[in-house]
Amino acid sequence: MEKLIDSLIHAIPAPLALALVFALPALEASAFVGIIFPGEIAVVLGGVLANQGQLSLPATLIAAVAGAVIGDQVGYAVGSRWGASLLRKLPDRILDDEKLDKSREYLARMGVKGVVLGRWTAALRALIPGLAGMSSMPYGRFAVANVIGGTLWAIAFVMVGYLAGSSYSTILRSFNTAGYVLLGLVVAGLLVAWIVHRRRAGAKEPS
Repeated sequence: MEKLIDSLIHAIPAPLALALVFALPALEASAFVGIIFPGEIAVVLGGVLANQGQLSLPATLIAAVAGAVIGDQVGYAVGSRWGASLLRKLPDRILDDEKLDKSREYLARMGVKGVVLGRWTAALRALIPGLAGMSSMPYGRFAVANVIGGTLWAIAFVMVGYLAGSSYSTILRSFNTAGYVLLGLVVAGLLVAWIVHRRRAGAKEPS
């Protein structure tokens, strides 16, 4: 994969690279592409190309932010209109029931905060906007959280690529690891909250 990415960095035309910086984050939640291919790869590489002078840094930041925010807005609309039927059409090898259930539990617990925090893990980022639409989260609240989370995420990953330069592959591995760690912490937190809730409910039941 790293050899392929290195080849793309040297061969891809600047306009196409900028289009990918926008398109891959935009497709993560709107078309569930992020379940298979994390959008941060394109965003980090956009930062690398800006570091090398092949792309304008401001243009790269604008493309990444726009892709992240617009993609999640579309994902919310898709979830609101076609969410349940669309998710059922995805193969189990791409989206199994366990991953979907954990994402639903996460959003139910975290609410709007989950939209901001969920953007930082690939497994949640692709699903949270659609699930927010399916759960009838008020659009205004979702939109504000989406703009905040998407903007911070896009700027962070572009600057990671820009500052890392040729060391981008090490940085990408670190971010992927951090994402999985964060996802694990979220799941563990939900499990603890569920256990506490069950115990409190059991204590209140009449003997």
